[in-house]
Amino acid sequence: MEYVCPVCNGMATYLLRCPHCGKQMEDRGMVADFLDEYSPYLAMDITQLVDGASYDQCVHLFYCEACKHDKRISIQRIRM
Repeated sequence: MEYVCPVCNGMATYLLRCPHCGKQMEDRGMVADFLDEYSPYLAMDITQLVDGASYDQCVHLFYCEACKHDKRISIQRIRM
C-alpha cells in the first residue's frame, strides 16, 4: 500500500477562495514541482519531503489570478 494525493490523482478537488479578494484560487499543483526543471520527473519518494510536509501530506500551491496572491495548502494523502 502507498499514500497518494487525492487531488493530484483526480479523485478530489480542493476549492479555495482568496483571503485577500475573495475570488476563486487556482490549484497550480505540488510545490515540489516548482523547485527546478527536473522536479516534476523525480520519483515521489524523493520529492515528498522537500516541501516541509510529512509523508502523508502533499503541499499544493494555490494562486489567485485577480490579485496575484498565492498560498500553500497541505492536502492529506490517502492510503491505497
